[in-house]
Amino acid sequence: MTGEQPENRLADELSPYLLQHATNPVDWYPWGDEAFDRARAEDKPIFLSIGYSACHWCHVMEHESFRDPAVARLLNEGFVSIKVDREERPDVDELYMTACQLMTGSGGWPLTIVMTPEREPFFAATYLPRESRFGSPGMLDLLPRLSADWRHDRAALTRLADRVRSRLADITAGRPGAEPGQEAIELAVRQLSLSYDRRHGGFGNGVKFPMPHQLLLLLRYWRRTGNEDVLAMVEETLRAMRRGGIYDHVGFGFHRYSTDPEWRVPHFEKMLYDQALHLLAYTEAFQATGKPEYARTAREIVTYVLRDLTSPEGAFYSSEDADSEGVEGRFYLWDEAELRAQLDAETAALVVDTFGISPAGNFESEAGGEQTGSNVLHRRGSLAEVAARAGLEPAEVGQRLAGARQVLYEARSRRVRPGRDDKVLTDWNGLMVGALARAARVLDEPEYAAAARRAARFLVERMGGASGKLVHRYRNGTAGIRGGLDDYACAIFGLLELYETDFDPAHLEDAIRLQSTQEVEFGDPEGAGYFRASSKERRLIVRAKSFEDGAFPAGTSMTLLNLMRLAGFTGDPEFATRAAGLARAYGRLVERAPSAYGLFLAGLDFALGPAFEIVVVGEPGASDTRRLLRIVDGHYLPNKVVMLRPPGETPALAAIAPFVADQHQRDERATAYVCRDHRCSFPTTDPGRLARLLEDPRVAFEAAPDSGPAEVNRETRGRSTEGATP
Repeated sequence: MTGEQPENRLADELSPYLLQHATNPVDWYPWGDEAFDRARAEDKPIFLSIGYSACHWCHVMEHESFRDPAVARLLNEGFVSIKVDREERPDVDELYMTACQLMTGSGGWPLTIVMTPEREPFFAATYLPRESRFGSPGMLDLLPRLSADWRHDRAALTRLADRVRSRLADITAGRPGAEPGQEAIELAVRQLSLSYDRRHGGFGNGVKFPMPHQLLLLLRYWRRTGNEDVLAMVEETLRAMRRGGIYDHVGFGFHRYSTDPEWRVPHFEKMLYDQALHLLAYTEAFQATGKPEYARTAREIVTYVLRDLTSPEGAFYSSEDADSEGVEGRFYLWDEAELRAQLDAETAALVVDTFGISPAGNFESEAGGEQTGSNVLHRRGSLAEVAARAGLEPAEVGQRLAGARQVLYEARSRRVRPGRDDKVLTDWNGLMVGALARAARVLDEPEYAAAARRAARFLVERMGGASGKLVHRYRNGTAGIRGGLDDYACAIFGLLELYETDFDPAHLEDAIRLQSTQEVEFGDPEGAGYFRASSKERRLIVRAKSFEDGAFPAGTSMTLLNLMRLAGFTGDPEFATRAAGLARAYGRLVERAPSAYGLFLAGLDFALGPAFEIVVVGEPGASDTRRLLRIVDGHYLPNKVVMLRPPGETPALAAIAPFVADQHQRDERATAYVCRDHRCSFPTTDPGRLARLLEDPRVAFEAAPDSGPAEVNRETRGRSTEGATP
């Protein structure tokens, strides 16, 4: 980087977020021993600032405070300053975000922590302006007070820091208890029902933070119970988000969250993990309901990711900023005159009505609340409602809006784009690999599977997956930062989904290798569950476990799902035993606030059953094999594993799943072996019977004409042609 301001130590970093601060007059350090050693040597507290590249208020604080010479002088004289990219170091971020919530009752980014040289926090805040205003302290007032307290009231700060550290150790250790059961899922659904916004969809009546894994849990509950009210909550939420300003109606993809209850005005950053989670939700909703609107949204999300967030190597970039040209949302906003200038009068009138465009604008400045004259596109009602207002047929309206979208997309492409954070993160990429692979088979889109394979190959070859030792971040040809729990859990998830899409046993081999490493690096030898950071990490005051499913689901929740699936794929009961131990590690926490553990409860739903294990024996690519697999993919069966065994010798697959060696084709036709909850049906070559096996659990246990009433357990599944009776 060049410019009048000399570069600081961050100029040698790879993180785009850290590089944004490389010409600050603040004497920044990256997280590491050099900073801590200096703080101890000079007896100074540490000023820790955590954010991420796409964060709007992180940009504001950098411009307002960290570029300011007076603020920089106070920081450089009284503190050792450390800047952390939360996406590079989620373990550091989660620990100190928890501390912030303990000390202030809330949290968010930018995160500001002041702590001892031993990394124990005694002050926490989020965004801090340069000067105090409206009762909020500014940097120019706060920093001298903190520095004076450090010099003259050290004992009080140390006592506070000790209490915070003790509380951190307590709450991040977990609350082992009894293994949760169906009642935990029931209570979570009741809690979500009580917080459901029946006017606008989603949960809560203020700011709307989408958490698609909660919708995945509700879909599973509907599948289990047939409760149509629960399905309605899912569907209305998905429709409301797709119509709202939180969705980019011109270029596709979802923004981070909505600042209002109606989903209209977003924070404009676009995160890779949000796209992956939304893709999973819309894909599963289509699979569950067959409604094409969900498939369209899923395809649009993929269009955005493959077009704008995919590297030449096939991996996925992290995010796009909220800001461009120093203004939040400028790239995405439209004034009415500009919009009308791009379209013919009739089409413009339709777009103005459809998306709530007005001369005054519908977008207010978050900082001041004033009208800006700019508009966020948000669709007012369903396509049928828009058509009724226009006096047109819905099909015609759809065609006109599609044509207008393309014109607006081309016009918008000439604007200055938001910055893109082009680092590659293993955990986010693993999540997207899994979402793409699932969408590929449900939507029958081979291109998606090919994209998932390219990204998975990148994780294996560039991020250490082949060795079983993952790193977390890749940028500019350099991979580094020791992988955390989330990296392993999400990479395993992606590989398992990809196996069920292209049935390459190498994906299972890689997943099992990574799971073995995860057990060694992150398993708790004295208890249940997994630590977030590796056993080799020495710079954290507390080695915490991660539990709650927030905007990004917890690695422990993903692991519960992974372990249940690995048990199904391999037939090895040890995986199920580990899953049960992990469930117990959540016991008391889930009892207290079950709705905060959406993905974990989805894994629990898998463990409680009914769960299916399906092996199709047939020639890959043959029409009869594809027919059986399409039957499986066409059913909403979230709790299942699916394997493909080619005829003949299959040493690679048999080494992973020995039971498949005794499963063969019948009458030289593709044959399906279906097991449910450790009991297996008579194998079938009939697509209709396979469909009935999956639709009605009772069919699976009907005795075949030539069979006797003998139960087939999972250890001997596939070795008997006998049907089982309940």
